[in-house]
Amino acid sequence: MLLKAETNPFQLLDERPQDTVRLANVWERVDNNSCPYQYNFHLHTSCSDGQLTPESLIEQAIALGLKGLAISDHHSVKGFYRAYKWLQEKSKFNPRVSLPYLWTGIEITSELNGTNVHILGYGFDPESEHLQKYLTGENPEGKNAKAEKVIKSLHRAGGLVVLAHPFRYRRSAEELIREAYEVGIDGVEVYYAYGNPQPWIPSVKQTTQALKLARRYNLYTTCGTDTHGNNILIRL
Repeated sequence: MLLKAETNPFQLLDERPQDTVRLANVWERVDNNSCPYQYNFHLHTSCSDGQLTPESLIEQAIALGLKGLAISDHHSVKGFYRAYKWLQEKSKFNPRVSLPYLWTGIEITSELNGTNVHILGYGFDPESEHLQKYLTGENPEGKNAKAEKVIKSLHRAGGLVVLAHPFRYRRSAEELIREAYEVGIDGVEVYYAYGNPQPWIPSVKQTTQALKLARRYNLYTTCGTDTHGNNILIRL
């Protein structure tokens, strides 16, 4: 059953145990038109390698009328905390304003059977002891960089895990999605704009193939602009 959207869903972090349930319900409805005007699950801020401050990013999200989003900075949740605080203040001073739902997010560089891939985590507890080794701002090394280790750590922190942009690696997306599935991945970033088109639009060929593979392995499908510049509607 789909969760009813809330006008002002913000609560204290320790009062949000159903984040992944809400997220899964959203992902079951994600399609070619979901991003970038309804949802966006791949956004970077100045807390890693993006140009936008977390506050500016959230201001853009509100102006666009986004329903939900996640800041997925590399090896950091500092941007999430700043954006979350900003939203709480916004809600306090204007309780009638419609705010997007903000999930925790992170992008972790990992090694999957000899290939460097990016793994996205969502809806996790940012205070979990299982994640602290991935919140240093640096790429993990050794066994901590193994995809299965990253996925297991995110799961233990209560999150859902997604393989980012499966057609941007040195091996075929078909192989990588299968291997990611075998080590416990929950979803695939299906709707992604390869080649940085403006306006942002999911790449037809890759989207079709990724959607077919996600359905084969019964994986969630997600979308995101992978913004690194000063506009959340495009990548750069």
